[in-house]
Amino acid sequence: MDRLRSSSSLCRSRALSYLCFFLCISCVAATDFNVTTIRFDEGYSPLFGDSNVVRSSDGKSVHLLLDRYTGSGFISSSLYNHGFFSAKIKLPADYTAGVVVAFYTSNGDVFEKTHDELDFEFLGNIHGKEWRFQTNVYGNGSTHRGREERYYLWFDPTREFHRYSILWTANNIIFYVDDVPIRQVVRNDAMGGDYPSKPMSLYATIWDASNWATSGGKYKVNYEYAPFVSHFSDLVLQGCPSDPIQQLPTGSCAEKDAELESADYAVITQERRAAMKNFRQRYMYYSYCYDSLRYPVPPPECVTVPAERRRFKDTGRLKFDSHHHRHSKRPRRVPTGSASNKQAEM
Repeated sequence: MDRLRSSSSLCRSRALSYLCFFLCISCVAATDFNVTTIRFDEGYSPLFGDSNVVRSSDGKSVHLLLDRYTGSGFISSSLYNHGFFSAKIKLPADYTAGVVVAFYTSNGDVFEKTHDELDFEFLGNIHGKEWRFQTNVYGNGSTHRGREERYYLWFDPTREFHRYSILWTANNIIFYVDDVPIRQVVRNDAMGGDYPSKPMSLYATIWDASNWATSGGKYKVNYEYAPFVSHFSDLVLQGCPSDPIQQLPTGSCAEKDAELESADYAVITQERRAAMKNFRQRYMYYSYCYDSLRYPVPPPECVTVPAERRRFKDTGRLKFDSHHHRHSKRPRRVPTGSASNKQAEM
């Protein structure tokens, strides 16, 4: 009887936790960001696999395809000294093991050995399991100090569009899924050059990462399901265009930086803070900040919480990753985002 009561109490606790999370999400999602979208040809151009970069007739959206011959990608026409980079994305459905869809900023084509990068990387899935994804931060070529976090989503990203956004300012980086902040990196002096500081372009790509993306490369891309199609719409580029060589803006960035700092998406309200906390408690299953095998001393930007630390192993992974809610039904200019395959696990 005691065991039954304990089990019943646990179920109520989990149910309450889920309810709290979705209430937080609902409160945050009640107000959309105030952003201006642009047509593809107003801010982007194909990066590779041009024939697999398919624009809509109105130019407001683009499809990226991966087939057995090539992946594809697009790049912003300018580099930006800080900015807000955002798109509504719908991921490929069905069996997508080994397929990586990336949405990220980088300057790796200009600064090959000292590049900066901010990543969303979606890491494919097997039938019946959800897509996993990771965010990462690199500064000044610090790829040996990967700052990756890995998560699940609370929805099926293949069934409808969701907005994914990266805010990058001189002092703050925020990753958003829809209007929910899922990660924040606040600059401090101890980070030094590890904080991204040089102008970056915005990239979107789809490509074959069979050797690492899904279960550490156990599951490969199966081209019987090709073409794999990722959809991008409601594209947003807000920032200060800059000269990549001189590392100087084409005009004054003071006004643009002020706009970024004062925008709605730059402010983590109390409601957003609660939603971020709940997301990270429920859906983050790896954090470099708790990976004491890689980093006996956590990197300086990490804010570790003793109660949270107890949930993770020394590897930074959850001690009990029982989080398997299944969703119902069902070249050098190739992405520099591939840098994150250094710590492949999935």
